[in-house]
Amino acid sequence: MEQFKGFPSKMKFTAVPDFFLSKLLPQISDINELKTTLHIFQTLYHKRGYPRFATYKELAGNKSLMSSLRGDGQPPDKALRRALEMAAGRGTILHLALERDGVPEDIYFLNTEADRQVMARIQNGELKLSGIKATEPAYVDAEEPPDIFTLYEQNIGMLTPMIADELRDAEQLYPQDWIRDAIKEAVALNKRSWRYIAKILENWSAEGKSDGTNRGDTKKTGPDKYVKQKYGHIVKR
Repeated sequence: MEQFKGFPSKMKFTAVPDFFLSKLLPQISDINELKTTLHIFQTLYHKRGYPRFATYKELAGNKSLMSSLRGDGQPPDKALRRALEMAAGRGTILHLALERDGVPEDIYFLNTEADRQVMARIQNGELKLSGIKATEPAYVDAEEPPDIFTLYEQNIGMLTPMIADELRDAEQLYPQDWIRDAIKEAVALNKRSWRYIAKILENWSAEGKSDGTNRGDTKKTGPDKYVKQKYGHIVKR
């Protein structure tokens, strides 16, 4: 077996619940169940929109996962089915069998209170998923620019679950280039906080981003640039 050469300098991160590590991991003895569960965490963590779920098709289309699954000579798809059944039986994930456009579709949620409520709403017909598309998980090459989550961790600070949610919300409101530029500008002005980054984005959204000074041209402006504007009263110095 060839030795691993180390992690690249630019890479994505996936949050794993502490409760999983302390309570569930010691119970899992099947390697396929463990691999599948970790890939579900990855899929859900990088999803956008509401609600967030993983589909069987997404997982079966994940080359990294499928190439790693082994099941006593079983084909990888059968090993995946078995691993999902074990994870659902353990209570790590929630399984919901749907029919979309006449085609059966299996979707999976984390077993959280919020997602249990989502499942109940789907089963009661209160929430429709017909307009929601579960996209394939994105894989970023090491040479590509870091995603906004990695960029935040590299330049601002630790990516907490709350900050990750704020970044996901921002992705729905602003272009990713804006978020990247706002992080860079906050760093240039030594205002390393999400609150300051959010105010930069709000200011650009309200007043425009094409004045020639909002792409990191800090020579023309001081660090109090946004503090002195209309959002300044809630920007933490």
